[in-house]
Amino acid sequence: MQTKQENFWQDIETATSINQEYVSLKKEVSNFLKTQQNIVDNLELINIVDDHELISIATEIKSLEEKIEELEISCLLNGEYDKLNCYLEIHPGAGGTESCDWASMLSRMYIRFCENNNYKYEVIESQKGEEAGLKSFTMHIKGIYAYGYLKNERGVHRLVRISPFDSNARRHTSFASVLVTPEYDKKVNTEIKESDLKIDVYHSSGAGGQSVNTSNSAVRITHLPSKIVVTCQNERSQMQNKEQAMKMLQNKLYEKEMQALEAERNNFKGTMENINFGSQIRSYVLEPYKMIKDNRSGFETSNVTKVLDGDILPIIESVLKVKE
Repeated sequence: MQTKQENFWQDIETATSINQEYVSLKKEVSNFLKTQQNIVDNLELINIVDDHELISIATEIKSLEEKIEELEISCLLNGEYDKLNCYLEIHPGAGGTESCDWASMLSRMYIRFCENNNYKYEVIESQKGEEAGLKSFTMHIKGIYAYGYLKNERGVHRLVRISPFDSNARRHTSFASVLVTPEYDKKVNTEIKESDLKIDVYHSSGAGGQSVNTSNSAVRITHLPSKIVVTCQNERSQMQNKEQAMKMLQNKLYEKEMQALEAERNNFKGTMENINFGSQIRSYVLEPYKMIKDNRSGFETSNVTKVLDGDILPIIESVLKVKE
């Protein structure tokens, strides 16, 4: 076993990752064995108790159903990159202040999701809109199955509501896109030529101390051949922000390569899933009625406040079941 080797903890980052995976797998196996034993025990009880006592077993059976569903979800998280950390980006669509405000609402929803589900997160970049909301937002999410759970959030999110910015209180429709990229491990080494990069520095607009906001510490890198743009402003120094931005760029370029290979395979098989910017995945309707509906799984709920406060796990799981 790797964790028992004498020099295991010499590489802290790799050791931590392996240990987290070990703990996660150990927990999954333990949950399976406990659930299996509970099923056997309850089947034996059903055969020996009378009808009156069966009522007391019903609660236990309900609990078993929930545990079996949890095991089912863990089996669905079987993608090559599902266990990895991820980067989540939000970009407002056309619509100015309305869309920027919607992007801000989504950023809060995903932050609350992380807090509710014990995922560590770090806001890498957050650029405020001219009047309200956010022009762009990027967060780094760490934890087992972070990418597996959030990968299907990629796409366009649609909001319908009475605009708080419209003096005539008219109903507006706003759009924002979400992009989720796995944080690939150290084996990824996509070649990036310095001549292919356009690097801009500017004042950070986020938190981070006086030294951040009074110096050109924020970094924006444009990869000219692919037109991919990454930004980072959360670190105190320009050098640290550049290192983080380069790491994000490498992930994005690798993701682009993987998507190209997948598209080629799908084209060969005669199928092609639409995953581009125009693929609207979910609607959040606040007026004239309250309803959130996922267009892929058909999941619906009228409790929009709960969802926008981060309770999106039931929606995520419904999509996982459909996708897999």
